[in-house]
Amino acid sequence: MMKDFDILRSLPRTVLQLVTYYWRKLWVRVALLGLLAFVALGATQAVEVMVPDEMAQRVPGASADRLRNIIVNAMLAVTLFSLTVMVSVYRSSSSQWTPRVHQLIMQDAVTQNTLAAFIGAYVYALVAIILRETGVYIDDRAMVLFWVTVLVLAYVVWSLLRWVLHLQTLGSLVHITRQVENITCTQFRERLDAPCLGAKPWDGRIPDAAKPIRAAEDGYVQHIYPEALQDCAEKAGVTLYLSSAVGSFLFLNEPLAWVEGDVNARDAFEDEVRRLTVLGDVRTYDQDPRFGLLVMSEIGSKALSPGVNDPGTAIDVLNRSARILSLYKDETAANSDPVYDRLHVRPISPHDLIMDAYSGIARDGAGDVEVQQRLQRCIAALLEHPDSGLQSAAETLGREFLNRALEAITWEPDRERLLSKVASKLKD
Repeated sequence: MMKDFDILRSLPRTVLQLVTYYWRKLWVRVALLGLLAFVALGATQAVEVMVPDEMAQRVPGASADRLRNIIVNAMLAVTLFSLTVMVSVYRSSSSQWTPRVHQLIMQDAVTQNTLAAFIGAYVYALVAIILRETGVYIDDRAMVLFWVTVLVLAYVVWSLLRWVLHLQTLGSLVHITRQVENITCTQFRERLDAPCLGAKPWDGRIPDAAKPIRAAEDGYVQHIYPEALQDCAEKAGVTLYLSSAVGSFLFLNEPLAWVEGDVNARDAFEDEVRRLTVLGDVRTYDQDPRFGLLVMSEIGSKALSPGVNDPGTAIDVLNRSARILSLYKDETAANSDPVYDRLHVRPISPHDLIMDAYSGIARDGAGDVEVQQRLQRCIAALLEHPDSGLQSAAETLGREFLNRALEAITWEPDRERLLSKVASKLKD
């Protein structure tokens, strides 16, 4: 993800962000379980020498061999089956709901842990067979190896049972929407726990003396490392204005950030800022609660398409989006004591949040009275939110959504049913 690990410079929050990012990768978990297999085999050899001869000889090496052969023969087939199921779920979910859920399903913890367990067990059994054939483990001292193999087999059975239970919902609508809601709520809470990523709120006005740091490539802003950027700005004695929020798309040579102050080695400083503001070809959920709301809206819009015609799913999406939006609080008011005083980040706009969550469904379901009733019910709930900014945005957009729906719904009884759900503020 980051092109140069030297930029970490032992910054704890930055290291934690990097570890969290890599922990979501399947290959990392597979590699760790494979490494654990080697450690387990080395530990058995170390413990075996401490076991008394009389006890060690009670379990012959052939007993452990039979268990390892079972693991080797079964794990390859089970792993291939699991991979086939995983790919099928990825493809069906992307085509049925939205391609943006693909990367979220790829990060499913149960799926990754199960595949890592199967491959780790396969590596364990395979290496153990090699060690037995080369004479490292002898028949007379295989008791510890036998019981460790039993534990590995028990772990495989437990992983298989958990995987079978997980397959009952994997890729289903409920599973997908719940995953999107959970990751969005998590990112929202993390963002609000550190408003503006811990930086000073920025109103978007660029100081006259500030100079741009331009993007060296096209792409979405996927991740920002505020702690490392603060360290970089402190050492250079400058102030940074991060004009590109996480999730925004930048074209080549567009301003990535603005720097106020003189920098001695400007080229090196700009390269450092670019490395700490990660760009990629797809938008991700990290640090970007707006993306989760947008994906949720896409699921609802897809359900309203003529080929699917499932207004119930759109209503469910509206409810989940309202739960997410209820977490909102004004970042400017919440960030009275910023952690990173040399960084300026633009707060998330409540207007943008409501647009991301509801505009697609308001457009695609404009003629569906049941969907519009629930949409206005959600808007009415947001009008009772304690934050005045969210209330104002909900009132403005609620009127817009209502006018669109009243134009699309021509039958008078349906119009009356919709108006009965409209908040009193919007009727004035």
